[in-house]
Amino acid sequence: MQRRDFIKICAATAAIGTQPAFAARDLKPRFYSRALLVDERRQPLKAAGLAAGRNYIFHYPFEATPCFLLNLGKPTVQNVTLKTGDGGSYEWPGGVGPNSAIVGYSAICAHRMTYPTRQISFISYRDQSTASRITRPNMIHCCSEHSEYDPASGARVMGGPAPQPLSAILLEHDRNTDALYAVGTLGGEMFNTFFEKFEFKLALDYGADRMKNRVSTHSVVIELESFCKQQVRC
Repeated sequence: MQRRDFIKICAATAAIGTQPAFAARDLKPRFYSRALLVDERRQPLKAAGLAAGRNYIFHYPFEATPCFLLNLGKPTVQNVTLKTGDGGSYEWPGGVGPNSAIVGYSAICAHRMTYPTRQISFISYRDQSTASRITRPNMIHCCSEHSEYDPASGARVMGGPAPQPLSAILLEHDRNTDALYAVGTLGGEMFNTFFEKFEFKLALDYGADRMKNRVSTHSVVIELESFCKQQVRC
């Protein structure tokens, strides 16, 4: 296997299997299992098969924590310096795949942790065709209180009350097979608070004994339109 796009951040070290509190200064990547992204038939998802501008959902690093997978259709900004709500800083390396256009982010809004469920989603990516008078094009927008994030620059907050960017999902792209892998997170994780706030709902949707399980070998990628019954468009 050739050196992957992700190699540029692998020099950073992180403890595996723990979720530390936010650091006061520089935040390092948090590495979890290397999970192959697969389609609904459990076949390896190809980067070339991701439609530009479309919302895809997968779960990582836990079975109950949803994430966005996006092909932005254009190169992303590289090496973006960002800050968490408590002042921790980190550098987002950019997208992977052809033209560095493919990105992954936690789909849990950094304001009130609104997230896509099987019933409804208030948060999604809006391209030129789905933006409105309220939402700007090419942004991830949460309709709960209109937090807006730029996925091309590390999910930097562009508007609304969100105190920090969405946590980035670190991806690898295998140039030989065109496969994609999730390998870790970067930025301000909110998983512990998320589990505490939505414990009852998550137990119903995913099972009390499964919701905090780590994703191990693979994660299924589904279009948002298929994942949830209703998308709120503000």
